[in-house]
Amino acid sequence: MTALYDCGAFIHDGRRLAYELIGPKDGAPVLLMHGILIDSLLNRDLASALAEAGYRVALLDLLGHGRSEKPGRAQELRIDAFGEQAIALLDQLGWSHAVVGGVSLGAITALHAAVRAPERISGLFLEMPVMERAAPAAALMLVPLMVGVRYGAKPWRAWSRMLRRLPTPRQGIWQSVLNTVSQDPDTMAAIIHGVLVGPVVPPLRERLRLAAPTLVIGHAGDWLHNLKDARALSQELPNAEFIVARSPFELRTRPTRLMPDILRFLQRTQHESAVATPSRA
Repeated sequence: MTALYDCGAFIHDGRRLAYELIGPKDGAPVLLMHGILIDSLLNRDLASALAEAGYRVALLDLLGHGRSEKPGRAQELRIDAFGEQAIALLDQLGWSHAVVGGVSLGAITALHAAVRAPERISGLFLEMPVMERAAPAAALMLVPLMVGVRYGAKPWRAWSRMLRRLPTPRQGIWQSVLNTVSQDPDTMAAIIHGVLVGPVVPPLRERLRLAAPTLVIGHAGDWLHNLKDARALSQELPNAEFIVARSPFELRTRPTRLMPDILRFLQRTQHESAVATPSRA
């Protein structure tokens, strides 16, 4: 079955943010967010699988990414501001609460959203979170890229124009990668600058208060998405479980092994949310 996505946009803090929706309108709500410099297409195939299981999934393009506005100002592109955008989308959709998560940048954005508005979070889905142990690796990888695209903007733009002529890949992950490497270099530099200048993750004392059911997915062999960080995060959060992917691409390219655990987790969030509802009234 071909997934049909409803596209939308709204204004938050004077900036246009784009999103997509898929799945039955009465399905339990899930918000997924992408990694740095990537866009919501990264999560399209996963969202389609969740929609087929009955969930209503929103895919948000964070400010500066995808179809959202690209202000080019680092001070607007901080991760804590991205967390506010996630909550703003819940408001826009009329969702009192949702499972909120994503991959890499999307995962730590979800943590910021949960710290800001824990009552809006029925669960956290944290794939490949970037935590404190990974900070040196992040700087080593991102700073040279920022300098390269800023001072090599002219050849990068020529390269981008050529890439945009390529046929569109069929899988969402490769569409997203193609969009990433063909985007404007000034936008890329501003995003990296904003992510590095602001807080990466909420402080430990704030993370320890997050009681929502949480699924953390880690994988080995990646300095930026350190497996020890992912495991430590799952141990910090009082209501978390932890699974290990075989690679950064497994969930996007070969999801069969991981999907049963993900669906069981989402069912658990629904159950715990239903149990907690009377006490919220």
